[in-house]
Amino acid sequence: MSEADIQALIHTHPGSLPIAEIDPMFASPVPICTELNTPAGSIDNFMVTPSGLPVLVECKLWRNPEGRREVVGQILDYAKELSRWSSSDLQREVSRRLNRDGNPLLEKVRAIEPTVDEMQFNDALTANLRRGRFLLLIVGDGIREGVEAIAEYLQVHAGLHFSLGLIELPIYVMPDGTRLVVPRVLARTMIITRNVVALPEGYVLEEPQDTSTESEVDPERSALSDSQQRFWMEFIANLKLDDPEQPKPRPARQGYITLSLPAPNGSSWLTVYRDMRQNEVGVFLSSSRNSAGEYAMQAIVDDWDTVKGELGGTAKLTENKEGRPRIVDALNVVSLDRPEVRERAFAWLAERVNTFVNVMRPRVRSAVTDYSSRAE
Repeated sequence: MSEADIQALIHTHPGSLPIAEIDPMFASPVPICTELNTPAGSIDNFMVTPSGLPVLVECKLWRNPEGRREVVGQILDYAKELSRWSSSDLQREVSRRLNRDGNPLLEKVRAIEPTVDEMQFNDALTANLRRGRFLLLIVGDGIREGVEAIAEYLQVHAGLHFSLGLIELPIYVMPDGTRLVVPRVLARTMIITRNVVALPEGYVLEEPQDTSTESEVDPERSALSDSQQRFWMEFIANLKLDDPEQPKPRPARQGYITLSLPAPNGSSWLTVYRDMRQNEVGVFLSSSRNSAGEYAMQAIVDDWDTVKGELGGTAKLTENKEGRPRIVDALNVVSLDRPEVRERAFAWLAERVNTFVNVMRPRVRSAVTDYSSRAE
């Protein structure tokens, strides 16, 4: 079966999804359309409950490791975009997708629940969109995504009130040619720690700056800059990661970007930086104080001779200004404004980041497991 086949199956038989096991509040949604267009891309299946709660479904065949890593980030991008919409925006896009006048969104809901009041439905839908109250479902024929990798994505989307579930949807062909669907829930947000911050209308949440990173990166590079963002967008576009569970970083308007590693509460990460003053690019391992990430950092430091060889022999173990260990690899270049220098720096940095991920990620995961068992 293709992803389009799975989309059609879900649209025709939404009851095949065990939604009540994930979040009963979203049970029995009404299928509205497939391939709903948003600025972040097309949502495979869009549904909504008669109470005005949106359900977003992303279908995936797990043959492509790149897809396994990116699908979680993709559906979260859909949710972020929809959180900026109102019920009118959604009605407009549904009408365009279905090529129908009027309000086909409400018409489809009323076909299932005729007593739905239009004003109450639109008000509830707008409120749920603005608050990010969604059910996000990733449905695949054989999901192999680790729960810890999903948790890393959730850390950077804590402002939305969504529920998220992974559903494996194996489909078997019976001797008579019919198909048997046996869905099962692999993960849901109730088993993944996530903090949600509710803000009054008109207020916004500013992400706190990480002091440990700022202490190791020149403050001038943290200033917002269009040129910095273009630099990181160009770098990330050419970054290839071997580990299918490693989330790619997002382009930042500052002198560094980060890649989260599998430690609780985002306590371990890689910092990738560009030092414009020193004409230097590099990558180093970071961690929060008094955390599982710091425990993992120390475990790596204790085995530095082996780790250094795995990193290729060029990385260095030093200390930052606060006396904490710092594992870093850096490259000095001439002006990064020159295309040939920029290309060489990108190639070196991409190789180093990929190697750091390959070496650090399994070691951090192992150390975190040991840290958890000692805490118990």
